Formats: sequence, structure tokens, C-alpha cells
Amino acid sequence: MLFTIVAGLIGLGIVIFVHETGHFLAAKAMGIEVEAFSLGWGNPLVRFSFRGTEYRISSLPIGGYCKLKGEQNLQPGESPDSARITTEEGSLFSVAPWRRIITFLAGPVSNLLFSVLILSLIWGIGYSIQTFGNRIILVSEYGSVASGDSRYPADIAGLETGDRILSIDGEKVSYYRDIQELISIRADKTTDLSVERNGEVLNLSITPMLNPQTGGGIIGVSPWIEAVVEEVSPGSPASAAGIRPGDRIVAVQGHPVSNHLDFLQALQGHPLRFGLTVERNGERLELRMVPDYDENGNPLLGISYKSITSKQQASSVIDAFSRGIGESFSILGLSIRSFALLFKGIDLQQAVSGPIRITYMVGQVASSGFSDGIMTGLISLFRFLSFLSIALFVMNLLPIPALDGGLIVITLFEMIRRKRISPKVFNRYQVFGFIFIMTLLVFTTFNDIFYFFTNH
Repeated sequence: MLFTIVAGLIGLGIVIFVHETGHFLAAKAMGIEVEAFSLGWGNPLVRFSFRGTEYRISSLPIGGYCKLKGEQNLQPGESPDSARITTEEGSLFSVAPWRRIITFLAGPVSNLLFSVLILSLIWGIGYSIQTFGNRIILVSEYGSVASGDSRYPADIAGLETGDRILSIDGEKVSYYRDIQELISIRADKTTDLSVERNGEVLNLSITPMLNPQTGGGIIGVSPWIEAVVEEVSPGSPASAAGIRPGDRIVAVQGHPVSNHLDFLQALQGHPLRFGLTVERNGERLELRMVPDYDENGNPLLGISYKSITSKQQASSVIDAFSRGIGESFSILGLSIRSFALLFKGIDLQQAVSGPIRITYMVGQVASSGFSDGIMTGLISLFRFLSFLSIALFVMNLLPIPALDGGLIVITLFEMIRRKRISPKVFNRYQVFGFIFIMTLLVFTTFNDIFYFFTNH
């Protein structure tokens, strides 16, 4: 848990530091003096001055900040009754409005460029994913073990258990991961499927439904996972029963098993002991298992099934950058659509994360990845940070007072009027923004706490 928290704080800090670095570099280029630039927050441990800026390494190595000369005018309550916003040479409000816009814009743009760079590097290095094939199971047929409803889009469209999805809206599908990614961005959109069934190729139309917990699209299918054991946990019920890696489970309690859900379906009565048939080296063996169950009644057997390892890597440097740019803008589009989904009845407790849950998620991704090796951990961590960085890009450009987007809007307003906004109006604008942000922060923080109490 400690590693998860520390890794999460450091990861989130990297994204924030990239953002502040963008503001720092743009301010320097636009002729705005930077009074202080810090790596981390809190009391400075190390400080030195160079060319008018005090550089600091602070006690809390989380993110950082960039203090611009004259930025105190951005804070609510700063001389709201004065006739004009005071300006000094080299201060934020002494430069032309377009220079301020570039400075405000540079933070979010740095986050977007960070994502492009990281994803391009990952594509260049290459990475592996664990997934399953493109063969599917209808979860409605296994409602008791797959949280299935009676009718899903897959049932309405005419899909059947055992079908292989070959393409979605013309995009090739090789793995179940492809199905998840392509369907998740098509909620409530009519989608064309190419499906293989019994050697024939069928063309079907489907409209994925919105999952209120995630905000993504779902059609009600699960991957067809062959009941072939890949790993057995030491000391687990499966180990005690004599199951070995490579065994194929062919029957449980006398019920034939074709896939992993058949196995789970056979255990819905929560038997204290059951018999199973496995195939090993061409022979069938009869075994008996005493399972464990969690607090929700789910069987804890200590086995994992054989998956497919897919290697993803760009063919050249140009291809790596092309893929990095393409994926970044694909995530950007998804992030923008996600904001619209907030008004479509999604479960805000599940779908909206605050700083606590985001930190935990970053750390969880890191710790899970590092358990498979240093390189896997680094790739998993920075891939997630690239997604988070794009979310920060979108969030900061919203036209909300006190955010970069709100400051850009009010500066554009000044340019159109050719007259600087009065301190009183500017102060009210900023006060509204800070109240909104603090309200959102309180809501998401309590939402995170409630989420952890109900899910952990």
C-alpha cells in the first residue's frame, strides 16, 4: 500500500510539473519575469538564483509551481476597488494580451506534447499486452456469473456465443482488447460488425449501450477463454487438488466445460467439495477440489487461464511518432466526449475521480506493472500518465475562472474590447472560479472517500 501511495504521488507530480514547466518556458519567452520556479511543494530545501529567477527544490517532491511576477492580481481579493490592475515592467499584466494567452496556453499544451512524446517512445520501444482472442460469449447466457441482463445489444443484434468478431466499423479486430477499445467509444452509436460463425462471415448492425459506471459503451459480451490452466497459485485449492499448468478442465460436477464461464456456472451452488475432470497429456483425470469463497460468494480457486501475449511495436521512428500522435488525439477525443457523458445519467460516484482516487489509481497501475518487471512497470506507469496528462489538458482549457481556459477567455475579451477589464469585475470572475473549483474539489474528495469505503 505504501508503494502504491508513493508511486501515485510521484506519478501525479510528474504530470503537474510538466504543466508548470510549460508555463515557465512560455513566460520566459514572452518577457514575463518568473520570480520562482520550484520542483515540489513546501519549504525550499535548496534554492539558488539565476537570471532573475529563484530555482527551488522543495520538501514535498510532488509536482511544482511557477510563480510569475504580478500573478497576485489573479487571486481573489487583490485590490478589487482600485481603478485598474497595477502593472510593473516584466509583470504578467504588463505584456500584450496575446503574450499572456500564450503563457496560459503553454501549460495545457505541454501536457499534450508530453503525452505525444511518451506514447511515441512506448511505441518505439514496444510493449506487450495480455489479452484473449476475438471469440465471444454472450453474458446474458451466464447472468448469474457475469452480471448479465436479460437482453443486451449483442442479443438484439443477433450475436451468438462462439462467434468471432472480425471487424468493427471496418477496423480489424484480432483480440478481445480490440473489441473493448472500439466498442467503448461507440456508446449509443449504430455500429457495423463483421462476424464469423461456423465458417461463414455475417454482417450485423449493433448499437452499444452506455455503461453508467464507466461512461463507455458495452454490448454484453465476454471473451471466450479456454479452460486451460496457465498458472496455479501455491497453497491454493487448485494446487491441493493436484491441478497443474497446462491442464484443460473438461467437466465440473458432471457438467461439460467449454470455457471459463462454464466452470463458474457449475459452481453457483457454492459446493463445499466438487469433482472435476481434467485432460493432461492426452489422458483424462478425475480430481476433487475443496474451494474457498470470498465474502461475495465468488470462488477462490487459485488458477489463471492461458492468455495471448501480443507484442505491439512501431516499425520505424516515423511510425512511432505517427502512432503516438494518433493515440494521443484519440484519447483527447475520448476525453472531450467523456465530459458530455456527465449529463447523460452516468454514475458519478464510479465515473468521476478526485485527487485521492487518481493518486491511488496511478500507484496501483505502477505497482501492478512493476510486479511483472521494471520495464513493464515503467511502461504501464507512463502510459497511464499520458492519459492523465491529456485529461489535465482538457480540464485546464475549460472556460472556468481560475483555470487556464478561463484566463484565456477573459484575456480574449480584453483584446476584443481593446480595454483592460476592471479589477472589480476581474475579482468577481476569479472568486466565482475559486468557489467552483473548491466545490468540485470537496465533492470529488468526499466521493473518493465514499468510493473506497464501499469498494475496499
